[in-house]
Amino acid sequence: MERLPTIVVGGGIGGLATALALARVGRPVHVLEKAPEFGEIGAGLQLAPNAMHVLDRLGVLGEISKHAVYPARLVWMDAIRAERITEVDLGDAFKRRFGHPYIVMHRGDLLNALLDGCKAERLITLATSRDVVSVEPGEDTVRVRCADGTTFSTELLVGADGLHSTVRRLIVDDEPVYDGYVAFRGTIPIQQMSAHAGLDNVVMWVGPQMHFVQYPIRRGELYNQVAVFKSPGFRPGNPEFGTAAELDAHYAQTCDYIRGCIQVMWRDKRWQMVDRHPILRWTRGRVALLGDAAHPMYQYIAQGACQAIEDALCLAKHLAARPNRPAEALTAYQNDRKLRTARVQITARAMGAYFHLAGVPAIVRNDLMERRRTDDYSMIDWLYGHRA
Repeated sequence: MERLPTIVVGGGIGGLATALALARVGRPVHVLEKAPEFGEIGAGLQLAPNAMHVLDRLGVLGEISKHAVYPARLVWMDAIRAERITEVDLGDAFKRRFGHPYIVMHRGDLLNALLDGCKAERLITLATSRDVVSVEPGEDTVRVRCADGTTFSTELLVGADGLHSTVRRLIVDDEPVYDGYVAFRGTIPIQQMSAHAGLDNVVMWVGPQMHFVQYPIRRGELYNQVAVFKSPGFRPGNPEFGTAAELDAHYAQTCDYIRGCIQVMWRDKRWQMVDRHPILRWTRGRVALLGDAAHPMYQYIAQGACQAIEDALCLAKHLAARPNRPAEALTAYQNDRKLRTARVQITARAMGAYFHLAGVPAIVRNDLMERRRTDDYSMIDWLYGHRA
């Protein structure tokens, strides 16, 4: 059995950011990834200033900037009437207020930037095809067993293994929460998009039990689209719902422009929207949760990856302050993060309900949002202005 100082279970964005953050404070890390290679499923990703601050601290902004797009504004549109509701100016005033820009990019490009950073760090080792099937915490060590029979002993284990975390089962016995919403995602070459979309913007079209998000990625070469709607086929306990036929039927009520965009969506894969209820306990002895393993959330405010990145820096800070007291450091990390991430989880769910209003409530929402100034950032200060 190989004994290691720190093991991170999961080689996604949160896991690699954690490895890099821990190595930056002098802690050796071994990353165990279930898949045969490091990679990300999905396409587009939004990174707000709260995450950009951490990525800057980790020294990867230079590589990220080679692939990112810097949108000029976040635009809300009415999906039925094809009318602008409001927008958030992401220009100079935004950058002065929050210290960093708002960017969009391909998830794979961010993961590769973090992976390159990890490969260049002598304190980080990486292993693929390591499916962790059991974790046994002890008083001074944690034993990890993989599906191929490989076993490890470690002083500290971080579970960054996502929504269906194996490590989480050590700490809480709960299940993911489904509410019937489904997302279809896909990209097309930028040349195929109408300029009506605003090719330098992040555009979100809102409507009854649906929203549709568009923005450019990969240096502006691709256009990312996400179509979310509530499936009429959803039943509690049955996760098989949300077909392409349901997608077309639901979006038939939208304006001509969106109906045209729906026709070029990828149809071979869908993502069922799911989160879990917030929990206040993330640790057990020398084991801690991070990212979606700790606080999976709806993507409605684009903070899932951002919160995992915040976690990484916070964890490294506490371990650096208590290098010989890992259990104490993990408790301090948990206490630093649990209420903030719970607020983000709850806000994401609430914003989904706000996006998906219909009838008179939607009219009132639009009227309220139309009155705000484009440079009024007061409602997002708590989120984007946070420094992990």
